[in-house]
Amino acid sequence: MAVKVRFAPSPTGYLHIGNARTALINWLFAKRAGGSFLLRLDDTDAERSTAEFAQGIRDDLAWMGLAWDDEKSQIARLARYAEAGEALTAAGRLYACYETPEELDYKRRRQRARGLPPVYDREGLSLSAAQTAAYAAEGRRPHWRFLLDHAETAWDDLVRGPQAYHGAHLSDPVVRRADGSWLYMLPSAIDDIDFGITHVIRGEDHVTNTAVQIQMFAAMGAAAPAFAHVPLITGPGGAGLSKREGAQAVRDFRAEGIEPAPLCSMLASLGTAEAADPAADLAALTERFDIRHFGRSQPQFDPAELAAVSARHLHGLAFAAAQARLAETGLADADEAFWLAVRANLLRFSDAHIWWRVLHEPLTPLIEDAEVAAAAAESLPPEPWDGETWAALAEAVKAKTGRKGRALFHPLRLALTGRENGPELKTLLPMIGRERALARLSGRTA
Repeated sequence: MAVKVRFAPSPTGYLHIGNARTALINWLFAKRAGGSFLLRLDDTDAERSTAEFAQGIRDDLAWMGLAWDDEKSQIARLARYAEAGEALTAAGRLYACYETPEELDYKRRRQRARGLPPVYDREGLSLSAAQTAAYAAEGRRPHWRFLLDHAETAWDDLVRGPQAYHGAHLSDPVVRRADGSWLYMLPSAIDDIDFGITHVIRGEDHVTNTAVQIQMFAAMGAAAPAFAHVPLITGPGGAGLSKREGAQAVRDFRAEGIEPAPLCSMLASLGTAEAADPAADLAALTERFDIRHFGRSQPQFDPAELAAVSARHLHGLAFAAAQARLAETGLADADEAFWLAVRANLLRFSDAHIWWRVLHEPLTPLIEDAEVAAAAAESLPPEPWDGETWAALAEAVKAKTGRKGRALFHPLRLALTGRENGPELKTLLPMIGRERALARLSGRTA
């Protein structure tokens, strides 16, 4: 059986980091097994779903490198859900209920006050024709629930191990609202059947839903897929991550200059015993991926750690891998020597512009020690320069001024680059060139 998974975001907001991790885990699982990855937009919430959010999700997945093999939209399948709903109603598995939200809330509060679980009492099943007619006369429209079997539902979860829930301990779930719109669980199960989904991999907040949906699969005469529920990630200090709680969206990290490879590496490692590997690309992550490596404890996602991993990724990136990205940021003329000189001092690709300007654009020098600067100007050797030029210049200035250590090197760095810290001057000096170096050491803008 060919493996097929799905990532099913609701386009009611931009892709946040928790959903991005779910998408990545699904993608890695499918590719490790030689299977396929479906993007299914759960866009039945007509009020909140937008084309902008849907495109934003596509853009973020593409940026992460998570190409999907097919795309489906739930809003285009409403007739299919209605058809399945009618069949389930005829089979006695969907039934109409007329309680208002206020009445349902009152029931739940009474049950809790009596020390009982707030499980729906199935009043809708006992309504007489006269009661139904009376509700209709009041203008009430029914919502629809799925009738659960009061039996144990069990499965072997790929992450959590053996799981079991008894139907009597769960409320019959509402599957269709009074306005005719569909809720998540039944359309999702219908889609999984129709699209041949073999594995459903999602957050542990869906564990109870799985017990319900396994019954839905059976009611529709279909075998349930395999299930895996990974622990939800939290923010620093254990705070939850969700769109409603303001979790940072993937697009926020993109805007901050975070690279996709380290983001994927970090997300793939969260919840496992492995550390994020800054050098790992999707191919490497796929090769070592194993769903069994995820534990039960909730891992923490720290944006500061992500920034550090992203920086380490840049520090080890070969020029061949960096060249296209440099061009994207406007540095199409940057060569390998430039990249190797500056990469260890970058936090993001855009930082390369700082050092390109230092090397190629006019700069007003900072003369901290005029004696050191003048001695350096007098000691500049003729070109061509190479990696040994800096050491010879520093030694000459030391001999002339008696300066050494920071008192020698700091004034020279400020005069030549205008910055407190940066790449080694032995690599920068030949790129700055004699004419520009002489002008800067003399206090002139160059």
